[in-house]
Amino acid sequence: MSMKNFKVTIAFDGGNYGGWQIQQNSMTIQQAVQDSIKKVLKTRHKVTGCGRTDAGVHANGYVFSFKTESDIPEKGLFKALHIALPDDIAVLEVKEVGLDFSAQFSAVAKQYMYQFTNTESRNPFLDRYSLHYEYPMDDKLMDEAAKHFLGHHDFSAFCASGAQNVTSDRRIYRSEVIRDGDIVRYYVAGNGFLYNMVRIMAGTLLYVSAGKIKADSIPGIIASGDRERAGKTLPPHGLYLDKVFYDIISHEKES
Repeated sequence: MSMKNFKVTIAFDGGNYGGWQIQQNSMTIQQAVQDSIKKVLKTRHKVTGCGRTDAGVHANGYVFSFKTESDIPEKGLFKALHIALPDDIAVLEVKEVGLDFSAQFSAVAKQYMYQFTNTESRNPFLDRYSLHYEYPMDDKLMDEAAKHFLGHHDFSAFCASGAQNVTSDRRIYRSEVIRDGDIVRYYVAGNGFLYNMVRIMAGTLLYVSAGKIKADSIPGIIASGDRERAGKTLPPHGLYLDKVFYDIISHEKES
């Protein structure tokens, strides 16, 4: 029986989970996924995620991969996971890929999104999925400030304490604030992110809107490497892992 390697894309509401990584004292997305695969394939498989997420963080397009000797086809696995997964986790795509593909190590970039609800009164249907901000938000000024994050920088000033990164250098490809009615979204894509980096970047942009930080001071904050000069770390429930990018060409399953 030959080995298969599946690339699976899911969306999830992270509110009931302690993040992706399996933990002893909390239900996690990884555990829920592995439990569901066991229901389908009758054996426990280790799944490799594209990266860790914090407790309460959501995903529009999280990717994991796993290898199996089962002869189940892509469509069969998709339909079975659709039934087996909890209601707050949805399978979006199942694709068989080459054995050298890894959801973690084959990723070349990730895109995150931080979502705000900008209304005077809160919306109980959005409280779980966006940060309510009752004061005026200058999305144009925030977008202007966000452009200073583009490029290759040392992002030490935008990293929470306790991180164990070898280097704080990261390259940002997209940094954009977009308003859609009462919803304001911050999109940021890069080749990697530090601990709480996106939540701190979004918090800094919120401080720009509030007049606590000047838009043109972002380069100086980056250069300083001083966490105290950046904005606050925003709560996790407004954050989404939006998309994962792969150099998939060399990993496609040969027909």
